[in-house]
Amino acid sequence: MVENEKSLVEARGVWKIFGDRAGEALQAIKSEGLDKAEVLERFEAVIGVRDVSIEVREGEIFCIMGLSGSGKSTLVRHINRLIEPTAGSILIDGIDVGSLDAPALRALRSKKIGMVFQNMALFPHRTVRDNIAFALELRNVDAYTRMQVADGVIEKVSLQGYGDRMPSELSGGMQQRVGLARALAADPDILLMDEPFSALDPLIRRGLQDEFLALSKTMRKTTLFITHDLDEAIRMGSRIAIMKDGAIVQVGTSEEIVTNPADEYVADFVKGISKLKLLFAQTVMVPLKQFESEAGKIGELSSYPKAGPKEDLDRLVSLAIGSKRPVLIVDDGNPVGVVTKDALLRGIQGET
Repeated sequence: MVENEKSLVEARGVWKIFGDRAGEALQAIKSEGLDKAEVLERFEAVIGVRDVSIEVREGEIFCIMGLSGSGKSTLVRHINRLIEPTAGSILIDGIDVGSLDAPALRALRSKKIGMVFQNMALFPHRTVRDNIAFALELRNVDAYTRMQVADGVIEKVSLQGYGDRMPSELSGGMQQRVGLARALAADPDILLMDEPFSALDPLIRRGLQDEFLALSKTMRKTTLFITHDLDEAIRMGSRIAIMKDGAIVQVGTSEEIVTNPADEYVADFVKGISKLKLLFAQTVMVPLKQFESEAGKIGELSSYPKAGPKEDLDRLVSLAIGSKRPVLIVDDGNPVGVVTKDALLRGIQGET
């Protein structure tokens, strides 16, 4: 994520409470600090989303993860106003989605936002090509252009030769590619992906993750990616938001969440995660001046194994093996710190 890129999607103080007495429940929550169980007992209402504020920057993959019932899918359905918030607002490129009339909302959904779900709901009576071109058909795009666009997207998602097949002739992974292609064909700025790969076998799932990451680098779609799997969130996300009971518990990069969990709930999520690919030299290194003040001058630089500040622990371990010296961290040709074996071991344990 580039810090100066603008926020394309914002949620500002969004609440969603399900039930006939949602307004009363919200007032009681704010005035009395009721929890989810108390709201259910007193008002027969369910807190779906609890005071969520997030910013999703243009071009990033923003993962929202949590256990079943944490509110992640409910939150995402507010983005294109499939669900109306009880309170708060959603902004797309600075425009309040809640203020849009019916024609403007339809235009937003058809042109600005694409959706990819676990269940693709492909039209069984349409070919792969016609499924992909459906959004363009709704816009009254001519048939020739629709087919040209569909064939181009078919190639992007590696479905060459399957344009004339029916969905029933495809595997689950291939059907998922069709669903992704259908969303991409409309060329939206924003993709909403709700557990799109979770029902697939592990190898197919990883392959589709790789393909989507490669596509994301070239197409730079702003993506909200829902998952219950921390490994997937870490692999896919520029940043990750962890939800519990409708609220955002922590937002950060995978490195920030693994090294500095906000509470015990997040710590339980990350405790089994390998740190070798998530932590980097710049996080675990000792600054050069501090090292020299404690251990003396480092001496001849050529005798030290060297790495850049963004090398991960896996690479640093390989460099440290067989060397009696720490790894020298060099940035733009200048030594800036060292990674000792003790620092490596602490990093592997998740301590920095």
